[in-house]
Amino acid sequence: MALAVCLLFDRRSDRILRGLWDRLEDLGVPTLMSHTHGRHVPHLSLAVLREWDHDKVMKAAQPLMDDGPVSLYFDALGTFRRGRAWLVPAVGAEVLERQQQVVTAVTGTGADLHRHYQPGRWVPHCTLAPRVPLVALPILAAAVYDVLPLETTADHAALIDSGTGQVWPL
Repeated sequence: MALAVCLLFDRRSDRILRGLWDRLEDLGVPTLMSHTHGRHVPHLSLAVLREWDHDKVMKAAQPLMDDGPVSLYFDALGTFRRGRAWLVPAVGAEVLERQQQVVTAVTGTGADLHRHYQPGRWVPHCTLAPRVPLVALPILAAAVYDVLPLETTADHAALIDSGTGQVWPL
């Protein structure tokens, strides 16, 4: 179980990303839509915590999310070890700065930050499918490249418990 500080997409962008999940599911590639509790939402995690005090993290992160919407441009498919497939966003300095501010604020509460979210190590991504077998990569890639490039807007943020899917708007 983890708690993530996430940027969430506007209605248009969310609809497009969920449509891609639907298409992949129809092609037999399990996505976040059907993963674990089935309550996942398209998102870009700025920080993922392994241990935390919820109230302290909420209080620390809240003021950092008032900087307005963020434009994200997706034009590539990425993979991590163990088959996690994701969209690669081009991010501007404002996103990198916001991520670093979030990390500083939430770790200042005593929260334990996952090592992959340390500034300078963080790889911005929007997960599509958590466990894609190698044989399914061509199917996934063809479906993804049918919709890319994709211009999106993240216009709000939330804390999300990855174990339950519970969302606390920021």
